[in-house]
Amino acid sequence: MSEAIAQAPSEADSPLRSVGFRWLMLFRICTLLSYQVAAVTVGWHIYELTRDPWSLGLVGLAEVVPFFCVAPFSGYLVDHLPRRKLGAAACLGLAINAGALALIAHGALPASALWPIYAAVAVGGVGRSFLGPVYNALFARVLKREQFARGASMGSVVFQAGLVLGPALGGLLVGVAGKSVSYAVAAACAIAAALALLRMRVTEPAQAMQREPVFASIAQGMRFVASNQIMLGAMALDMFSVLLGGAVSMLPAFIKDILHQGPEALGVMRAAPAVGSICVALWLTRHPLQRNAGRILLFAVAGFGLCTIAFALSRNYWLSTALLVAYGMCDGVSVVLRSTILQLVTPDGMRGRVSSINSIFISSSNELGAFYDGTMARLLGLVPAVIMGGFVTLGVVATTARLAPRLRRLDLRELQ
Repeated sequence: MSEAIAQAPSEADSPLRSVGFRWLMLFRICTLLSYQVAAVTVGWHIYELTRDPWSLGLVGLAEVVPFFCVAPFSGYLVDHLPRRKLGAAACLGLAINAGALALIAHGALPASALWPIYAAVAVGGVGRSFLGPVYNALFARVLKREQFARGASMGSVVFQAGLVLGPALGGLLVGVAGKSVSYAVAAACAIAAALALLRMRVTEPAQAMQREPVFASIAQGMRFVASNQIMLGAMALDMFSVLLGGAVSMLPAFIKDILHQGPEALGVMRAAPAVGSICVALWLTRHPLQRNAGRILLFAVAGFGLCTIAFALSRNYWLSTALLVAYGMCDGVSVVLRSTILQLVTPDGMRGRVSSINSIFISSSNELGAFYDGTMARLLGLVPAVIMGGFVTLGVVATTARLAPRLRRLDLRELQ
């Protein structure tokens, strides 16, 4: 038997053989569909009422501010309360929220101003802050450690599929059935996610009789991340690469002013990175990365930066789309490896707090990255700003490789 076959993971080791993992994947896809469908519908709803792009910008602000404020506390609660019940309660809150938006859109609830919609978005941000910590905490309870790498790859497939299917479903529902039906479907998906958690059979960690004070406990989670070179390096590498080197936020400008395409191209190019990520994640479910994982992570983020530079220089629509697929493939490797590191390194009693810190890292890179890209495009011009972002990403990779030698030499087998 060849060495490659001998090292190939057997079907008996597949995470999908775990009933709890299958329920967890159902929870993940349902929460993603609920959030994405509601987000697309809210954007259309707000713009239909105002015809003002600034109002759309306020939607993101209304969600991200409460998310940042609550995320550290949600991680603490996940570590100290029953995780399934807490996650189910958050999902039911999202369902009630979407139901209220459906009634507003239908005219059953009076809403002469925009503030009820923004308030609902803010409440949704609070509920969403619990979903990541709950998912990551339960992930480690339904799989064995040697299954974490394949499980993270499968989770990434589900996540990227939700990013593709959710907006498409939301747009289709708004166009065919109307906003109230679209909100109702988002509520139904959230209820399905809650039921998936409640049906899951998993042992919860024993709850301490005396709980540490809230702020001391949150500080403990932050100190753990700051003291772990591998985890901090992986988080910082992902955050700064997306914050400084992202090109997706500038797609409308590139499509209109550089590639001279219409709005249909925007849908294709927004989906292209997710397609690349799905392809990589599917491959990694069969060929999980173990040896030289740190070097592969650094090369993947460097590839992310090179794809950003090449995209900025391209003047051909199909070449630009192909580069975005490659961009998503590099990002997909980074996401899977970071998720695997997070699961392997974090003690079970701190998974909620560490996951909430990770969520803050990732959310800040996505939200602040769009602001940074827009600011640099105004100062330098569209193409030079994106090219500079790609080179800055390469600089981040070089700096991380130098300052985090343990991450550079990482072999995942040593963590199992």
